[in-house]
Amino acid sequence: MNVNPQKDPKLTPKSVPDDTQLDQALRPKTFQEYVGQEKVKDNLRVIIGAAKKRGEPMEHVLLHGPSGLGKTTLAYLIAKELGTNIRITSGTALEKAGDVGSILSSLSDGDVLFIDEVHRLNKMIEEVIYPAMENFKLDIVIGKGNSARTLQIDLPRFTLIAATTKISLLSAPFRSRFGVNFRLDFYKDTDIERIIGRSAELLGVDIDKDAIRTIAISSRFTPRVANRLLKRVRDYAQIKEAGIISSPLAKESLKMLEVDEKGLEETDRKILLTIAEKFGGGPVGLKSIAAAISEEEATIEDVYEPYLMQLGFLARTPKGRVVTSRGFEHLGLKKKGTLI
Repeated sequence: MNVNPQKDPKLTPKSVPDDTQLDQALRPKTFQEYVGQEKVKDNLRVIIGAAKKRGEPMEHVLLHGPSGLGKTTLAYLIAKELGTNIRITSGTALEKAGDVGSILSSLSDGDVLFIDEVHRLNKMIEEVIYPAMENFKLDIVIGKGNSARTLQIDLPRFTLIAATTKISLLSAPFRSRFGVNFRLDFYKDTDIERIIGRSAELLGVDIDKDAIRTIAISSRFTPRVANRLLKRVRDYAQIKEAGIISSPLAKESLKMLEVDEKGLEETDRKILLTIAEKFGGGPVGLKSIAAAISEEEATIEDVYEPYLMQLGFLARTPKGRVVTSRGFEHLGLKKKGTLI
């Protein structure tokens, strides 16, 4: 028998929101909904309010700090508070001076240009952006050699918001052209709990306070991780047909994901165990650790080390990395001698 899928509801494809769409839905829409980073928000309210009163574009903003703390969300909120449009790009997407010129010339007065991972801009592009940031002019070189000449184009008065996880890779002249510079820090557990509670409500998930706390302490002090774990716990609860997410159920789900009560994942534990067991607790160089666990040095340094150091499980010394006494205690290992 032929079945028309257009008329059979069982065969009709349905649009299911993926994680990207859910992340957009969970993104705060106002500063009031944005949890944490209170000092940054207070300063931004003053700067935005003053700029609106003067009828001028806001000064250029540099946001830096570990990934997942809300730099992109802040850029959206700044544009919304200013009542302007926002254009989004990344450092890797701007390869030629023409790329910068086409984006800047398409902006309107007061618009916000957001460049994510701005540390990945090459130096030639930085030098093109300098006069655009300072004088709202774009210098274009036409021709080559002795016949080359510079054409200057007037640009709309825009606000550049740049985000980076590696502020040290930005040149000093580039950093100095930002009138506002904020570092986003790791969140407190209480703030993470508020974020999880809000996200659970938006996702239509029933979850008790103990389960929220269980997920929060495993979230690495990072909202992005908290929302990711909440979605995976929700999936587990749906498979188990649980009406409400309880703390024991959340722990079962996190155990399946190999996330422990401190938020350590498999690679985190592998780094600590490698230093503790293969190198006697350290000190050991980053290259040796990377070779031992078959991981890139940059990934260890940028992704895993900051959180391990935040917990006090790992320390950097002039001679190399060292597992601290707290790190040994968490691993359930003992070591003779003096520990950090």
